[in-house]
Amino acid sequence: MSSGKGFLIRKASLLLLAAFVFLQIERADAPSLSKNDLATDINPPPVEQPVEIHAEPAEKTAAIAKFASAATQNLQLKTNTPWDFGGKQQQGWQIYEPLVQETIKAETDAGSSEFAAALSERQKSLGLSPSGILDQSTFRSFVTDWQSRRLKQRTPAIAEELASGAPADFYDPSRAAELRQIERETYAAYKKMVAAATKDKSLNLKINSDGTLTAGERFLKIVSSHRSKEYQNQLRAGSPNSGRAALAVNFSPHFTGRALDIYVGGEPVSTEDQNRLTQINTPVYKWLVKNAAQFGFRPYFYEPWHWEYVGANE
Repeated sequence: MSSGKGFLIRKASLLLLAAFVFLQIERADAPSLSKNDLATDINPPPVEQPVEIHAEPAEKTAAIAKFASAATQNLQLKTNTPWDFGGKQQQGWQIYEPLVQETIKAETDAGSSEFAAALSERQKSLGLSPSGILDQSTFRSFVTDWQSRRLKQRTPAIAEELASGAPADFYDPSRAAELRQIERETYAAYKKMVAAATKDKSLNLKINSDGTLTAGERFLKIVSSHRSKEYQNQLRAGSPNSGRAALAVNFSPHFTGRALDIYVGGEPVSTEDQNRLTQINTPVYKWLVKNAAQFGFRPYFYEPWHWEYVGANE
């Protein structure tokens, strides 16, 4: 072998050795990859999708099924339950259904299982059988409750406690000035309540540019406010068959100036069942049932138009 060839062979060997050493250094510096790492790169894990649950909770489903029979009975009893009030025989409680719904905080009507379930909870709290059925004894418990929330102090108002209501606030704007008297705090609360109602677009109230009720709007106008005993006696003389439930004899809340008859539809103050049934189905009446207490007013359950100011904290 010539010296030239030997030199080339040695040079090639050195180059191969250097390349081998360089590769070893690169391999040592590179991060190691496990089989799992390689698998992740090639096949990334699937993204979990949220699972939507549309089924009602088992407890709610069971409750609805439990009170289905009670709901059926309530539909019958709302027009057939006999009871007595103010010396007058009554039949059914459908006229008072909105008040019942508000009392038990039921969003559905008396023919629903949800109504029966809510009623059952109230019965349980009163120590009654939690049947979910609005029978005579259960309905009487509602009447007792509603009556207990009415105006308790019925001392006749004195002149200094009364303010003259604006004719525009009355159902009959030509009503005599002495018949437009209202206890001052009551009048202020009434004005706030009407202002709130006019902002509720669902009531479709006709309002002026300043937010007050127009002259042509009748809903929420005052039909009657403060009455003297003399005036009350005149009304009773004109309606001798009205009964105690319709016109109080000696202790009318109207004597205080804190009771207002407010127009909610139909004949303003007729206690005929069909008229009251018309009244309790108007949007304005249902609004009052849900909202009047915020302004200190409580209903006289028998007369949909009659509201008494007991104070906002009562």
